[in-house]
Amino acid sequence: MFTGIVTAIGEVVEAQRKGPSLKRLAIACPYEAEGIAIGASIACAGVCLTVTALRARTDGEPGCIFQVEAAAETLAKTVVGTWEPGTRINLERSLKVGDELGGHLVVGHVDGPGRILKIDAIEPDPDEPWGATARFHIRAPQGLERFIATKGSICLDGTSLTINTVEDDVFTVLLIPHSFAVTTWGERKEGDSVHVEVDLMARYAARLAEARPQG
Repeated sequence: MFTGIVTAIGEVVEAQRKGPSLKRLAIACPYEAEGIAIGASIACAGVCLTVTALRARTDGEPGCIFQVEAAAETLAKTVVGTWEPGTRINLERSLKVGDELGGHLVVGHVDGPGRILKIDAIEPDPDEPWGATARFHIRAPQGLERFIATKGSICLDGTSLTINTVEDDVFTVLLIPHSFAVTTWGERKEGDSVHVEVDLMARYAARLAEARPQG
């Protein structure tokens, strides 16, 4: 379980295909190896992946390199299959009992990739490459629009965000300069894909409504 509050940016340093249904990745991060157990879960751009190995960094930077493996379902539902050395991704360690729930409950099970249609800079500021804030217009993965509501929560690339507007299958979110500074959102361009995980409560509410006896 996660909160959608990104705590570090990692970089893929190795990417190996192990057949059509498995990809092994090594990710450099600022987390200390002593605090990560083999088998621990780390949200990588919103995708819950299991740590299978750890080793020291050799670039002189603090932290470690952790290894994960993405299997068939992950490769089918996400863009992890396109990650190569140099890809930067948002990271979040799993939630511990007693931790502050700063975002919303996120499970790390991505529903599918959305697409950035348009980026609007708001209140331009010459000292901020994206302006004071920026509005992202995103097309939801097919079939997920019913789970997306104005003022509801959504997890995009591992980031907990509030939905501002919804029109058919397109919704908007606002990003502030702090978000650009501590996540990979400042690197996003129109046309890019982003991992979408709809709110857990919305998913269960919809399922309960479907299961309710008719009439």
